[in-house]
Amino acid sequence: MNNRTWMSRSLAGTAVMMLGFTLAGCGGGGGDASSRPENELHLAVYGDASNKVEQAMVDKFNETSDVKIVLDTIPGADYQTKLQTIIDTDSAPDIFFNWGGGSIANFVEADLLLPLDDFIEEDAQLKDAFLPSVFETAVIDDKSYGIPMRGTQPVMLFNNSEVLEQAGIDAPPATWDELLDAVEKLKAAGVTPIALGGADQWPTQMWFQYMFDRVAGEGLFQAALDGDTDVWESEESRKALGMLRELVDAGAFGTNFDSVKFTDGGSPTLLSSGRAGFELMGSWAYATHLDANPEFAENVLGYSEFPAIEGGEGDPDNLAGNTNNFYSVHKDTRYPEEAAEFLKLMYSDEFVQEQIAIGNLPTTTNTEQFLDEASNPEYAKYQFDLVKEAPHFQLSWDQAYPPEATVTIHTAVSQFFSGQIDEDGFIKAMQSL
Repeated sequence: MNNRTWMSRSLAGTAVMMLGFTLAGCGGGGGDASSRPENELHLAVYGDASNKVEQAMVDKFNETSDVKIVLDTIPGADYQTKLQTIIDTDSAPDIFFNWGGGSIANFVEADLLLPLDDFIEEDAQLKDAFLPSVFETAVIDDKSYGIPMRGTQPVMLFNNSEVLEQAGIDAPPATWDELLDAVEKLKAAGVTPIALGGADQWPTQMWFQYMFDRVAGEGLFQAALDGDTDVWESEESRKALGMLRELVDAGAFGTNFDSVKFTDGGSPTLLSSGRAGFELMGSWAYATHLDANPEFAENVLGYSEFPAIEGGEGDPDNLAGNTNNFYSVHKDTRYPEEAAEFLKLMYSDEFVQEQIAIGNLPTTTNTEQFLDEASNPEYAKYQFDLVKEAPHFQLSWDQAYPPEATVTIHTAVSQFFSGQIDEDGFIKAMQSL
């Protein structure tokens, strides 16, 4: 399962019961530290295929450290819920996996996390070894609370190159007008212009993220996050919504997108089977197609940036999506120095090579020298360059806001696309956050 899929599932609250699961790590909330094991750090991570890399890093650390790290994997569907439950108890982990941004904002406000600035002062590579547009995602109130781990996942506009060619489209659209023109050509060719897994809701959100950034620039969404709800009523906001409405009304997504899912392979199949021309999706789409239809992924699947919008305030090189995953450290850990030593492995050559080998794209500055080892070097280099050159990388809205906002956001974007609410209805929903 791709990272965006499991992230959205956990944030949507589709948790499963975990009978008998306990983390025996450091405590929060004033717990009794003496009751915890000596010389032991607990590391909580999202349970999935990437855990083999995390275990390898733990094993490497434990080879030379008197304080041993124990890797605790929590099944993905339950991760966010479980973490919220244990973070302020004696079962809290010393180090834990997260998405930065809103996923840790409440923990920072509750004074449960250790600022990492002292670590960075002692070893500047804990910051300088990572791409700036990614590292800033876990900076809150000018303090650093996370070190990047795993890989980046920008959202890109994927295409079926054969379908585009048959419809007379010579190249992926570089501008909004070119996208609208491509929509008309694809409709005339009898295919759905853009595949959309609207039933999952989060794929619809991707269109809003890019439109608001391209039209209004990065400042509008940041202002909303900072509490200025008036920005949702701005002229730029209404312009972005109007352009999205124009795209939907033009038939860009067909008529049944609300019953199609990405998570069950519905929207990817529309693209790979030639029944759609484009799909806006996270970079994991390549791995999704490679698993389901290797020939299509290797020979037909195309990809490009989200189109620029003439007159828009946003830089056309700005990105949206999942900047990275992060490790944060609990404030009450008994072994902060050892935690800092472990975090240094996240920019090591061995870490980068292990991640690339399983298809992840780390955001360390030394990643570039290993891209030829990726399963598709051309695709890996394209992604890396996008992230490296991005002036700003907007975190997905349902990650930037605290988890409790997810249902409101997903419902608003879904209902706007389906016509259940208009611009005023969307604005009202977002102002309620």
